[in-house]
Amino acid sequence: MTSAWSRQRGVSPETSRLLIERAHEELVAGNRGDTRLADVRPLVRDSWERSLASLVGAEGLPPMALSREELEEYRRAHPLATVMDMIRGLLLPGEAGESGVVVAVGDASGRLLWVEGDLDIRRRTGDMGFVEGANWAEDAVGTAAPGTALRLDRSVQIHGAEHYNRLVQPWSCTAAPLHDPETRRLLGVIDVTGGAEAVTPQAQLLVDAAARAIESELLVARLRRRAEAPKRRATRRAPVRATLRVLGRDRAVLETGGASDPTASVQLSARHAEILLMLATHRAGLSAERLGELVYGDGATESLRPEMVRLRRALESVAPALVPASRPYRLIVDLDTDAQHVVSLLDRGAHRVALAAYAGAVLPDSVAPGVEQVRASVSAALREALIEDASVDVLLAYADTDEAADDAEVLRLCLELLPARSPKRAGLVARLDRLAP
Repeated sequence: MTSAWSRQRGVSPETSRLLIERAHEELVAGNRGDTRLADVRPLVRDSWERSLASLVGAEGLPPMALSREELEEYRRAHPLATVMDMIRGLLLPGEAGESGVVVAVGDASGRLLWVEGDLDIRRRTGDMGFVEGANWAEDAVGTAAPGTALRLDRSVQIHGAEHYNRLVQPWSCTAAPLHDPETRRLLGVIDVTGGAEAVTPQAQLLVDAAARAIESELLVARLRRRAEAPKRRATRRAPVRATLRVLGRDRAVLETGGASDPTASVQLSARHAEILLMLATHRAGLSAERLGELVYGDGATESLRPEMVRLRRALESVAPALVPASRPYRLIVDLDTDAQHVVSLLDRGAHRVALAAYAGAVLPDSVAPGVEQVRASVSAALREALIEDASVDVLLAYADTDEAADDAEVLRLCLELLPARSPKRAGLVARLDRLAP
């Protein structure tokens, strides 16, 4: 089947890209009286003003609002989960991986729950944080179709340079809000992102029609459920949220909090951090012998037992849900780590966001064998993902970290990707010369 997103001829932006870029530069610089701003579409100009008022960075990355585990749990229960097959059929017919566009579905807060479509575009847009779990609300990333459509509660098209965030300006997008078919409250948003073909009049008609069809399907499904006998629902406890922060720090910090509780944090001893990290990365549990080997080395079971007693006492007062069970040692609730979060971002293609989240090596001063394994694994995953897929800007930022400062392969790759006349080449050549034997 031919993709609905084949390029259309004769489509041009309302105002030249150069004029819009200059108007954007003047606004960000504080020159709101520049005459070029009058030539920018009022919808876009107003959104730029709101973005500026919200202190959105002109080159910032979207915040990652949901971890992989939170994302999976949240979207399973989201009303739009039941219509995802319909959305794919309407907006990504044929071979989705070669459709020429990316289709994203977000919730009413602007958090992206599903991002599907053209594989190459997903890889490139992932570099700017257009990935599942990221917050694309207008007050988080500025003018962009998903967040602005939610803000205005109407379908919106944003052409390239009209985006507030410069990282997003290579792309164009069309989005429409989705409503509850009875109460009309916002449920979320559907967005189509790509090149010029994503902002044609036909694209807006198609996205609007898809939104109406989705709302109709939600109503039909709801009426069907009401016709069935009501079923009792089991009462569920609010999940415990806990994160262990181990990147770039020797004394890990444990952050805890339920859905309605404020987050609390406590600094752990080096040994307790090592034990919790091992239990967090081995969800199925560990025998006393194996946990002792990972923390102390061979034959250290006797050293482990009194430390586990002290860890249990420490956790009982600050995070009782995280007190480890025994035989095998294991955590009853999930414990996320910022290291796992970085790997999750890499898996979603959000290279720039992953690098920004990578605060340094895992517990850098720890010599526990298990910690050394995790440290090496996370570091290797970051390096390999960036070398394979990241843009030159992200690679250059990685090359400036302590971890990659002496990585000749990364430096040479940056040289290969940079334009021949880039002023950044001289510094890279000098660094490679210093590394030469």
